[in-house]
This record gives sequence, C-alpha cells and structure tokens, in this order.
Amino acid sequence: MSASAGSARWQAPLMGLLLLGWVLSAHLASLGIGPADLHAVVAVAPLGLALLLLAWQLPLPRGARSAAVVGVVVLTGALLLRHWHWLRGNLAWLYYLQHLGAHLALAHWFGRSLLPGHEPVVTGMARLIFGHGISPRKQRYTRGVTWAWTVFFLVNALVSTLLFAWAPTEVWSVHANLLTGPLVGLMFLVEMGIRQRVLPPEDRPSLQAIVRAYRERGRLGRQPAPHDTPRS
Repeated sequence: MSASAGSARWQAPLMGLLLLGWVLSAHLASLGIGPADLHAVVAVAPLGLALLLLAWQLPLPRGARSAAVVGVVVLTGALLLRHWHWLRGNLAWLYYLQHLGAHLALAHWFGRSLLPGHEPVVTGMARLIFGHGISPRKQRYTRGVTWAWTVFFLVNALVSTLLFAWAPTEVWSVHANLLTGPLVGLMFLVEMGIRQRVLPPEDRPSLQAIVRAYRERGRLGRQPAPHDTPRS
C-alpha cells in the first residue's frame, strides 16, 4: 500500500472523530458545562478558518492576497480580544448563530442555483458523474432534489430559531448540535430511496461512481493552472 493510499485510509476516520469531538463540545458548551475559554476557542475556530479561506480565495495578486489574510488575522484577533468576555458567557448564542448562518448559506447556495440562467446544484453534480450528459428526466429530478435541499435547510433553520427562542437550551442544543448531522444523513437516505423508485438504472449512479467522480474532480483541482507553472 502506498503512503498516499495509507494516508487517505485514515483521513475519513480522523475527520469523523474531529467532527464528533466538535459536536460534543458544542453541546456541552451550549449547556454551560466545562471550561468556557476552551469551548469559546473551539466555537470560533471554524469561523476564523472560514474567514482565512475566504480571504485567501479573493481574486487578487498573491501579495495583496497575503496582505488580506494578515488583515483578517489582525482584525479577527482584535475583535476577539475586545468581545471575549461576552463570547465566553454567551456560547449558546454563538453556536445558534453558527447553526443559523450555515443553514441559511446552504439554502442560499441551493436556492440561488434554481434561478433562471443557473444550473441547479444537484444537476451540476449529476453532470459531473455522467460525463456523457443527463436525460431530461434526470434533469427534472435533480432540479426537484435541489428544491428539496433548499427547503430542508430553511425549515431546519426555522426550527432551530423557534427552539432557541422558546424551548429550554437543552432541547435546542439536542436539535442543533446533536441531531443536525443525523437529519442530513436521513435526508440523503430518503432521497436515495426515492431515486431508486423513480429513476431507471441508467440514471442512477452507484456509490462507487460518485466516489470516483469526486476523486477525479479533486485530482484535477490539485493540478497547477497553466499560469502557475514556473517559468524557465
């Protein structure tokens, strides 16, 4: 087994353990159990990483992009120092805003692709798998699935907001921190079952085909662009 294959073998379990740890930390922090400072660090880490990635992906020259990353680090650090006391005392609010923001962002991503002139997200994923093209039936189905994911994220954001406003924090945290992942998994399983019933075999990709397509996409994405090749 090559080193790269061995590394890939451990990536999924490691990511699963990290995700499980983050979920448990979010639940305990929302209930006020455990060290507040550590929970606050765990809570703001994904937001800080997302800001850094956004800054690094700005369409700017490398020097300006590096300056933007440094600016994000300095500004974020200053804001954290100024508001740290509030953050460590309102961890449930922080996790609620994260949960709400992530769901609204995903709903916007799926929903915006349904506008005229755009390709639905799930249709684009199907086109990635079926390089030879997709049938009109598959296009209608994938558009419907894109609608379903849009509604799912909006409804889950609404439920989270209602529970956070009127239910005990324990109830909200179970829904937002512990059940969101299983609900997403259940959504995938329901969609897979419907797909098996309404689409013919030639329009249903196997799990292996989906994995191969995404690996190929990742391999191509890691190749250097022509303008990035070093000049002799």
